Amino acid sequence: MDVQNLKAVIKDRYGRIARGEVPVCCPSCGPSSKDQCLAVGYTTEDLKLVPDMAILGAGCGNPTALADLKEGETVVDLGSGAGIDVFLAASRVGKTGRVIGVDMTADMVARGQQLAREHGFTNVEFRQGEIEHLPLDPDAVDVIISNCVINLTADKLASFREIHRVLKPGGRILISDLVTAGTLPADVRQSAIAWADCLGGAMEKDAYLETIRLAGFAEVAVVAESPYEPTGMDDRLHGKIISVKVRALKG
Repeated sequence: MDVQNLKAVIKDRYGRIARGEVPVCCPSCGPSSKDQCLAVGYTTEDLKLVPDMAILGAGCGNPTALADLKEGETVVDLGSGAGIDVFLAASRVGKTGRVIGVDMTADMVARGQQLAREHGFTNVEFRQGEIEHLPLDPDAVDVIISNCVINLTADKLASFREIHRVLKPGGRILISDLVTAGTLPADVRQSAIAWADCLGGAMEKDAYLETIRLAGFAEVAVVAESPYEPTGMDDRLHGKIISVKVRALKG
């Protein structure tokens, strides 16, 4: 797998989604964006708190629901897209808190910035950057959330080490992601399109959790999990894809 080609494919896919040129397919084609959000854990009340144009339907969970966010905390959302989780987190940390969305795709960052301006979210910002090289200072963040994005990175250990670097001591993560039960077909692993669909790069569940521990995190635990069977998924993957929500602490 050529890492630069992989990143180019992912940027192109999500850039076109941000510009409205193609529907979201991660890989959940079929239901509407709002229906897909409801299916993975958002509530109708959640969706009323965010701009409609931030609701793309991508993701495999609702990390803000499990992150126990508190007034005044600094939160970073990795792979923030158009900002659904950024805007939800902003409502929880309040005016004394701060939420930073980080995304590798310039068009997604621009869309998030525009929505923040248009809807008066003064406690949020969006930055372009890669998870393996976060545009953040060390020991600067209370909480990191992410929704079905770590699986897109080619080097998961580097990603979690970078997440560990920017968290304050005692800081926590709540990551929604896709992992596997068993081995995926080799052609899926080698397909940049399958990676962009959030499947090709998914790690085996136990290896994923061990990677988080190797990055320096303590109290790594799966707080929720469920089978992931989106419309149109390759028949060979049925029963092999799991949506997990993982919490851990920087010791």
